[in-house]
Amino acid sequence: MIRAAIAGLGWWGKHMIRRMADSTELRIVVAIDTSDAQAAFAAEYGIPVTTRWDDVLTDPTIDAVILCTPHSLHTGQVLAIAKAGKHVFCEKPLALNRADAERSVEACRAAGVKLGIGHERRYEPAMLEIKRLVDSGTLGTFMHVEANFSHDKLAEVPAGDWRASPVDAPAAGMTAMGIHLTDGFIDLFGPITEVYATTAQRASNRANGDVVSVLTRFASGATGYLNAILVTPNYIGITVYGSDAWVEARNHTHPDTPGKTTLTVQHKDGRVEVRDYEWADTVKANLEAFARSIAAGSPYVFTDAQKIGNIAVLEAICRSVATNAPVPVETGSQPGRAAASA
Repeated sequence: MIRAAIAGLGWWGKHMIRRMADSTELRIVVAIDTSDAQAAFAAEYGIPVTTRWDDVLTDPTIDAVILCTPHSLHTGQVLAIAKAGKHVFCEKPLALNRADAERSVEACRAAGVKLGIGHERRYEPAMLEIKRLVDSGTLGTFMHVEANFSHDKLAEVPAGDWRASPVDAPAAGMTAMGIHLTDGFIDLFGPITEVYATTAQRASNRANGDVVSVLTRFASGATGYLNAILVTPNYIGITVYGSDAWVEARNHTHPDTPGKTTLTVQHKDGRVEVRDYEWADTVKANLEAFARSIAAGSPYVFTDAQKIGNIAVLEAICRSVATNAPVPVETGSQPGRAAASA
């Protein structure tokens, strides 16, 4: 059993506590927050709350720290946790620029601790099936991918909230939703080498906008498109186009809510396959995979190169929004499926 602290008791921190309450592999034993205002919630799960980081970083009984904190704080917090010799699970995005992502990865590698990342959508059954179809060659040559992750769960975030800040949450819904899509793109299709992005402010007063749309080019030469809208009813889907078939997955609920996902495969010979996948607790699946990698000393599914590469894509998207021009993704060590993991 991995004993973990959690930092940040907002929407997602609370969701994690609920999802992990019955886990047999990772137990959240203490929470860190800027105030004790959430102590009553945490007490329902038998979790004490502290406002002091030292209470956690110096506690030898705590193995790992889960970060659900504002994005601009991630790098400093990851470095402090790694220095204390504890494993780190960081909610996405890992950082806001490639250099900081590299610092976090290197700090964890040097300290000999695992670095987990909150891209739980990789664990959705339909996404796993798409990965199987891509890797098996069933779709033929990969041509293009389109994905959308839009909802209104964050539509009423106050203008002064960090989730609406151009500093902590640049490019509209990119850090909230779009970053999951680029992670999926990299996992399925390899490195992204160029982006062309735009944002719009249509129905909110958020300084960072409420729509982001991104065109991508992969190292393979294939293309992609992603979209994230912060003010619209739930719409989540991905379509992968191959030379022999295309596959589409459409989520009927947000990933935090039980509901089916419908997957359709259209083959070039006219055959159509349609099947539904039941909801899976992907937050729990990701955290437990992280815990197993700690306990067994085994690789974690997210490679270091993918963690860094996804933030390089985010940084390029933000530059593209600012310049209204295509921007190459800084490559450094290429992200990819075969890179070494931490």
